[in-house]
Amino acid sequence: MDLEGRLLGNRYEIIEKVGNGGMATVYKAKCHVLNRYVAVKILRDEFTTDQEFVKRFEVEAQAAASITHPNIVSVYDVGRDGDLYYIVMELVEGKTLKDIIIEENGGLPWKWSVNIAIQIASALEVAHKNNVIHRDIKPHNIIITEEGTAKVTDFGIAKAVSNSTITAFGTTIGSVHYFSPEHARGGYTDAKSDLYSLGVVLYEMITGKVPFDADTPVSVALKHMQEEPIPPKTLNANIPQSLNDVVLKAMRKDINLRYQNATEMLNDLKKVLKNPNGDFVDKGDYENDMPTQKISIKDIEEAENESRKTEEKEENRFISFIKEHKGLSIFIGIILLFVLSFGGTILISRLTNPPEVPLPNIVGISKQEAEQIMKEAGLVLEMTGEEYNGEYAQGYIISQDPVYISNYNVKKGSTIKIVVSKGIEEAVVPAVVGKTQEDAIKLLEDAKLKYQIVEEENKKIEAGYVISQETAENTKVFAGDTIIIHVSTGIKKSSVTSVIGKKEDEAKSILTELGLSVEIIYDEDSSKENGVVLKQSIDVGKEVEEGTSITLTINKLTETKTATLTVNVKSLLNGKVEYEEPTSSNSTNESGNSTSNKVVKNVTVRIMVGDDIVYKNPIDPTTTNLVQTISGKGTVTIKVYIDDILKSTKDVNLNNTNAVTIE
Repeated sequence: MDLEGRLLGNRYEIIEKVGNGGMATVYKAKCHVLNRYVAVKILRDEFTTDQEFVKRFEVEAQAAASITHPNIVSVYDVGRDGDLYYIVMELVEGKTLKDIIIEENGGLPWKWSVNIAIQIASALEVAHKNNVIHRDIKPHNIIITEEGTAKVTDFGIAKAVSNSTITAFGTTIGSVHYFSPEHARGGYTDAKSDLYSLGVVLYEMITGKVPFDADTPVSVALKHMQEEPIPPKTLNANIPQSLNDVVLKAMRKDINLRYQNATEMLNDLKKVLKNPNGDFVDKGDYENDMPTQKISIKDIEEAENESRKTEEKEENRFISFIKEHKGLSIFIGIILLFVLSFGGTILISRLTNPPEVPLPNIVGISKQEAEQIMKEAGLVLEMTGEEYNGEYAQGYIISQDPVYISNYNVKKGSTIKIVVSKGIEEAVVPAVVGKTQEDAIKLLEDAKLKYQIVEEENKKIEAGYVISQETAENTKVFAGDTIIIHVSTGIKKSSVTSVIGKKEDEAKSILTELGLSVEIIYDEDSSKENGVVLKQSIDVGKEVEEGTSITLTINKLTETKTATLTVNVKSLLNGKVEYEEPTSSNSTNESGNSTSNKVVKNVTVRIMVGDDIVYKNPIDPTTTNLVQTISGKGTVTIKVYIDDILKSTKDVNLNNTNAVTIE
């Protein structure tokens, strides 16, 4: 079926197929509500036709969706679109652990393998605490990202498959190599079954081989039930003995000799990395999972002789009867053979495949009543623990495993595990005002109370101390209630960082983020870049309160400006003009007579801008527009001298004008 481009649930657009599994086809899709890419698993038709399976599948998928852990592929949604049932999951880019093992064609580095096993065990630890059992831990269900993170997928879904009335033998072929003995024989599976499977996965990672293999899945299952694995250190001498011991303990046939929970196995795996040569694994008895009984040789011989004599007597008696009643004997023999064969078949069938009975709902009823119901149903009741509970009275059942589902059957003789209420536990609120946050938390936890911390700025109480508690001390409450406490953050302080040499905007941004108030002044340093911080008013590293004002001195270089200067020399001299005789004192006129003509005497004009002389020349004193270009920075002083006598002084800001007149 080509689903690319189809929109499931009016939300998930199928983009492309990315893989096939035993129970589903996996597609990459885009969620148009949250605008993100997801993985969508669409169940195969053979599963969706069984309504009982669909119910179980939805319950298990919803249970898996409640788990959040970095090493678990998150389940976002479960839905149906027409005849398609689908699960929406986190899209993880990477390879399956099985692909990596195949590519390496042998054992993987043992430290890397232990690290991956630690991540898987961590995922199982959280899942098991939430009463979710995987039941199909295998390398095919573990994705390794490019960053080396292990992600376990398909949590809880295997339970729906294994309990289904559908014959899904094809999906078992790959899984049977990782089945626990109890899973292989069709018995009750729990958290310890997942740990056995993890042991098998770790075995395969460090040796490159599964511990048990055969031509048929049935043969593999029998080996899980009957044979001991070859120690992994025999196949890979490079692994430490402690890792060998961890694997063998995880794969014990007897669940009581196995790791009892994921936390135990997780702790030992971490110790393997820290102390590879350590002898810390509680190995127990690897020779035989069954209790050993001492029987003397004499007892054995006596039993064999007695048995042999009895057999001989019965054989002689039977032969005599045959001789006397030959015809009757043949007929009876045939009847007996038929009865034995038929009876044996029924017996074997009953032993290997007991009848199913409806699973009762016993949550909310008393333990005594539940025991009677279980007895009548042919089931075994096992109390796994007691807890205080505000919903159910003392002696009443809080939870059951398997969880009750309408019309859900279990095999007769199955064990139903329960947790029983201890009733409502009271607690007394301790006094925590004035205590440190750490001490307050310990007091509340010792009192079996939860806590919520509200941080408050306080100028009088040191940071980290409790200012107040919303429930008064000595108040009686229920255990598990949440007590809100207010903790002082003190006066928030910031450590001043250096911004010298940084641009003004960058420096202001850095200090503002520290909670400081920034003020700016300017100075000029021609040796530094324009616009950078020259100085800061608070030393680097000093602790100051948030809101403290800090002054930054910014380098502001004055730009050189030009202007046109017009000097009215005539005006500066008040029109006074001096004359002098010409070089040749006598001249001849047209009539040939001699005359004497005086000429205007030039004056020397000197213009200074600051200390610089910008103009100095003789000039006609009647000049009204002596034009000169001047330049400078900011405000400059212009002085005009005539014949070395100062005639005018004028201060001009060149930033504000480009034309100056002096008259």
